[in-house]
Amino acid sequence: MASRVLARSCAAVCSAVRTTGVGTVHKAGRTMGTLKGIPTDEEQATGLERRAIQALAKGQDPYSILKPKHYSGTKEDPHIVPSINNKRLVGCLCEEDNTAIVWFWLHEGNAQRCPSCGSYYQLVHHELPH
Repeated sequence: MASRVLARSCAAVCSAVRTTGVGTVHKAGRTMGTLKGIPTDEEQATGLERRAIQALAKGQDPYSILKPKHYSGTKEDPHIVPSINNKRLVGCLCEEDNTAIVWFWLHEGNAQRCPSCGSYYQLVHHELPH
C-alpha cells in the first residue's frame, strides 16, 4: 500500500515538473534547455580562482603566476623584487653553475648591488589583491 502511494506521489511530482518547469532553473535564470555543453573555467570559477582569471584576462599577474620578466641586472635595468614590506631577503646565484647562494637584505629605495657579483636588484612595493 505504501509503495503505491509513493509511486503515485512521485508520478504527480514528475508531471508537475514537466509542465511547470520547476526545478530546471540554474544560475542567471538559464534553464537546462538553454545551456550549451560543459561550462568553461571562467563560467564556473569562484573566489580567488575567479579573481586570478579576471586579472589575467586584463593582462595583470596578481599572484605571480606567470614567468617573471628577464632583467639585465645593470644599474639602469635592475632585477625587480616585489615585496609587501620595506625590506626582503634576496638570494643571488652569481654564476650559472654555482652551488653557493649569496644572501643579502634588499631595502626599498634605490637599486642595490649583490656583494659578490655586482648584479643590481631593486625592491618594489607590491600590494596583494585580496
